Amino acid sequence: MKAVIEYNSRKIEVNISKPIDISIPIDPKKNNINAWYIDAPKISAETQEGYEISVANGAVVNFNSIHFNPHSHITHTECVGHITKEVHSVNKHLKYFIFLAEVVTVVPESDGEDFFISEKQLKTALGNKKRDAIVIRTLPNLEDKKSIDYSNTNPPYLLESAAVYLREKGIKHLLIDVPSVDKEKDGGKLLAHNAFWNTAGKIRLNATITEFIYVPNTVKDGEYLLNLMIAPFENDATPSKPVLYEIIK
Repeated sequence: MKAVIEYNSRKIEVNISKPIDISIPIDPKKNNINAWYIDAPKISAETQEGYEISVANGAVVNFNSIHFNPHSHITHTECVGHITKEVHSVNKHLKYFIFLAEVVTVVPESDGEDFFISEKQLKTALGNKKRDAIVIRTLPNLEDKKSIDYSNTNPPYLLESAAVYLREKGIKHLLIDVPSVDKEKDGGKLLAHNAFWNTAGKIRLNATITEFIYVPNTVKDGEYLLNLMIAPFENDATPSKPVLYEIIK
């Protein structure tokens, strides 16, 4: 099924019958992704007066509660409120959900035990392309990205200069397949977060960072239409379901 969408005065044709979901769900029945040194998420039936409310236990409905942290347990989209004293909600600041995105694949550079994405790599990947969003897939890209406990593993991150480049390039939405755009232990500097949201200048309230995505190896680098769907939580971050659509023309 094809659809034609007018985007910034450009007519884009996409195949909406073949969505590419790049989110990672919460699944406590398996090894769930995790980071930041907290326990695994939990999904369990509520109890009242010692009675478990589930159909399996004779109730007429299933009535589960979920305990999780969006930064640790699921694909999530965050706004600048993640790092500011002033409260900002991603649900209030993300007003549009359809964007032109570029999928890029990079092999993080290394320096000792650190692995990082540099400005040079992103410049090479983007060139003179004008995009609202960038989707970064890092190599190696194994299935275990969807189940790793990243705590104390020093995952790849973005150099500050790379984040500055994306900001100056006009990228409003940054999606990446690691727990954070910043180094796991950086003394609280959060250089890439601060640079991308421009906290030292005019803060980019409508810019977002989405972490913990997974882009299948079958997805080619290039231009896609991105639907950045979020759950309506009034919070700095919320679970999200980014979906890509291949552009036909």
